[in-house]
Amino acid sequence: MTPERFQDVVSLYKGLRIAVVGDFCLDRYLEIDPARAETSIETGLPVYNVANVRAQPGGAGTVLNNLVALGVGRIEVVGFRGDDGEGYELRRGLEASPSVSTEHLLTAPDRRTFTYCKPLVVRPGEVPVELNRLDTKNWTPTPRHLELRLIDSLRAVAARCHAVIVLEQVDAAETGVVTRGLLQAIDALTDEYPRLLFLADSRRGLRDWPAVALKMNAAELATLLDRPSVSTIEEAKRAAAELALGSGRPVFVTMAERGIVAAGPDGEVVHSDALPVRGPIDVVGAGDSVTANLAAALAAGASLGEAVELAVLASSIVVHQVGTTGVATTEDLAALRNRTWTR
Repeated sequence: MTPERFQDVVSLYKGLRIAVVGDFCLDRYLEIDPARAETSIETGLPVYNVANVRAQPGGAGTVLNNLVALGVGRIEVVGFRGDDGEGYELRRGLEASPSVSTEHLLTAPDRRTFTYCKPLVVRPGEVPVELNRLDTKNWTPTPRHLELRLIDSLRAVAARCHAVIVLEQVDAAETGVVTRGLLQAIDALTDEYPRLLFLADSRRGLRDWPAVALKMNAAELATLLDRPSVSTIEEAKRAAAELALGSGRPVFVTMAERGIVAAGPDGEVVHSDALPVRGPIDVVGAGDSVTANLAAALAAGASLGEAVELAVLASSIVVHQVGTTGVATTEDLAALRNRTWTR
């Protein structure tokens, strides 16, 4: 991709409208100061004193954060939050950008806000150390009345968007936004809007999903194909090509330090190597940055190879942001691309 082509693609982001549908959660960081350690008089146990608390949208919110960083003109949220303090923080974080619409972030009094609480030991001049997470999740099925409202919201945003990203973050089936009913609605919408890009990612795997663009890692690809592993780039290329041909939609496979493999329904297969590590890394959020960059680039008319190239740059930037769930701006992408090309 030439510098001119890069500018052509990213200059279109401000005119895009992209929906993010899925499990929005709150990432809450508790920064512990070990210099203030003490022992509880009541229990005799160590006390970890929190010197700072910060929060930001996580899960599907991490994808959204990356779209905001890229300068996407309008981002539609489709999901739910609990009627609780974490839900308030989540909504406030999402609405921090004027480009984000939370019209379809539904408040559900009978659900808790999905929260990842991350204690971090922070010492001056050192990389933060994350302790055991404290998670708050919903373990019962999403109520039918909420599911129907989410489906109505999905239909409303699909009618006015250039792309729809669907992210399933929950561990237990049917407990989040992406239910069987919502997947059936997506299936119907792909027929109603055949040119609309739907890009799906699920930590539970993409088996039995509708015919949409799929993004997964190598382990998830192996599970989808009932194989013990997909260990080589050539295996990933063949498998992605087979899936893309069968669904008529692109398939993207992240291969960690080996980059990204992609296949299109026309038989095109590409592979872009990952960039070398440049210091301490934290892989949290790297996959979500890939998802956001793929969707934005494809919606802006980038080719399969161009979209993958941008996604690789973004993931390299994000993994070097330690102790937080990072993002990459178009300026970050341009700077790293120029530095890489001039070596």
